[in-house]
Amino acid sequence: MVISIDALTKRFGRKVAVDHLSFQVQPGAVTGFLGPNGSGKSTTMRCMLGLDRADGGRTLFDGRPYASLSRPIHEIGALLDAGYVHPGRSGRNHLRWLAASSGLPRKRVDEVLDVVGLTPAASKRVRTYSLGMKQRLGLAGVLLGDPHTVILDEPANGLDPEGIRWIRDVLVHLASQGKTVLVSSHLLSEMALMASSLVVIGQGRLLEQCTVDEFVARWGDRWVRVRSPQIGVLREALEAGGAPVAQVDPFTIDVRGVTTPDVGELAARHQLVLHELSTQTGSLEDAFLAATASAQEYHSTPVASSPTAPPAPAAPPAPAAPASGPSGTFAPPTPTPPGAGG
Repeated sequence: MVISIDALTKRFGRKVAVDHLSFQVQPGAVTGFLGPNGSGKSTTMRCMLGLDRADGGRTLFDGRPYASLSRPIHEIGALLDAGYVHPGRSGRNHLRWLAASSGLPRKRVDEVLDVVGLTPAASKRVRTYSLGMKQRLGLAGVLLGDPHTVILDEPANGLDPEGIRWIRDVLVHLASQGKTVLVSSHLLSEMALMASSLVVIGQGRLLEQCTVDEFVARWGDRWVRVRSPQIGVLREALEAGGAPVAQVDPFTIDVRGVTTPDVGELAARHQLVLHELSTQTGSLEDAFLAATASAQEYHSTPVASSPTAPPAPAAPPAPAAPASGPSGTFAPPTPTPPGAGG
């Protein structure tokens, strides 16, 4: 199922939250939906599903608006707010209600509870669930109808490291089945591991739509790392040619503005031994910050130590020694049951 967003616009009073936004999400891949806080990601997702009324534009799922789907739970599974569940119901009863309203058999409830690792806590009331457990319950509801399209807003929020890795595996598995997966997250290190394409917005407008590799190549930093027992000679030769060089340790340097063949040929001409010669690429996080620098709604002040800060108190003197005495269908990796902090 292809998701097509065309000139989507949403205003709240004078505030333009989404500004003529257009992009497509293709099946068979995890598409990361990125943007700074206040960029309009959640509002876009709500407008896509009809939860907010758009002021202009439209969203189509294989050419159809969401409101026209006769059995949406079988076609689109969405989780935008994991806390939007009646706190007095048990996790199992919440899913049974969803299943009954959609004509799904009860056995499907136990299947998805097992998939998300909530079977041991299924009879507990949702009010006792941690945020991570609510995220798992929400994902169980998303998977209930085995939909072709999955839309998730910050699904890893509140999960522990095992849970974050598990949901990454689930989303990659869904995409490998040919499903359409759109997921927003501020965990860019995780996004770099699971997403193959990106939609990046800022102040409600599209900034980039491309693959992760293209995005990092366009906005990230690249340099060459060199390690050699004769690094001093090589550094002098590189600097003589105008290349910016930064010393990493006594035997390692980082060089910008040159390629690995350039450095290798230079070392060969000087008959220098190389222990490492590799191209380094900046992280998705660095590329994201560079791409969205002009679209940040909130700017923080860099933290620096105060020059007038008092020195740390000296450790108290050790007491005098006494005079005497002894001197770590759908079947993604099964998660472990969540704990209290899951």
